[in-house]
Amino acid sequence: MRPQYSRRKLLQLALKAGAASCLVPFINPTNYMDFITAKATLIKRAIPGTGELLPVMGLGTWQTFDVGPSPVSRADVKEVLRLFAELGGKLIDSSPMYGRSEEVVGDLSVDLKLQKKLFMATKVWTQGEQNGIKQMETSMQEMQARPLDLIQIHNLVDWRIHLKTLRRWKEEQRIRYLGITHYLASAFDDLERIIKTEPVDFVQLNYNIVTRQAANRLLPLAAEKKVAVIVNRPFESGALFSSVKGKPLPAWASEFDCQSWGQFFLKYILGHPAITCVIPATAKPKHLTDNMQAGYGRLPDEATRKKMKEFIQKLS
Repeated sequence: MRPQYSRRKLLQLALKAGAASCLVPFINPTNYMDFITAKATLIKRAIPGTGELLPVMGLGTWQTFDVGPSPVSRADVKEVLRLFAELGGKLIDSSPMYGRSEEVVGDLSVDLKLQKKLFMATKVWTQGEQNGIKQMETSMQEMQARPLDLIQIHNLVDWRIHLKTLRRWKEEQRIRYLGITHYLASAFDDLERIIKTEPVDFVQLNYNIVTRQAANRLLPLAAEKKVAVIVNRPFESGALFSSVKGKPLPAWASEFDCQSWGQFFLKYILGHPAITCVIPATAKPKHLTDNMQAGYGRLPDEATRKKMKEFIQKLS
């Protein structure tokens, strides 16, 4: 008879087991004993400029961590953050644009004693040098992280001005990395020009199984320039789930350790070698656990990714 453990204890034991994720069977998120049996760890990729390893599964906070101050209001996202860290996640991404999200991330990371375990990323989203400095100082205070691991220029707002500040802050070790972001393919030409001409550590962009323009020029360019890539909008703002509602996964999804549509869409993204991290946002622990499984086990190769794309196109 198997010994009885709490879910928390099983996860702790699993994370200490530490075998290479690409060599182990898929982990069923509803059976936590499988973590011990499989001895899996979350896949990690290097930040190209430094070699620092980051788990490929990150966590976004847009529309999910903007909650009130009461314990009841924060209960679900607190559990999401706890599970995220226990399952091996590090990079959590926020912005002043996301309401209370920075404050909530900071408070919960302190409550859960995760400050030294998380990779804290946020953004600057304002016009003018002094406004930018004030906003970034506020972000540091709210996220309770000094230095912040990464500050990105949100949607390229006044990017030339903020890039100067961020370079200075990086030299002063107030931040560890700097980056640029956008969430629309229409901004890709601007992102491309900046990556070609400016030294940036990260670019955050939208990329998924139906919005694939980034793969044409931006992803190869990021790899060439040694820029880490964070992917936002992995589910096309939820539209991908609508397109497959009520439809079964193809049987061949098991070939790359996939057991849900969420994992299908995330593994498609992670199958591209230029992707450093993907940041689906959720306030539901169940969805967080399912999403995280995309970072375990096998990933699809290029031929399989083509097959995945064609399969989704036929469903549309």
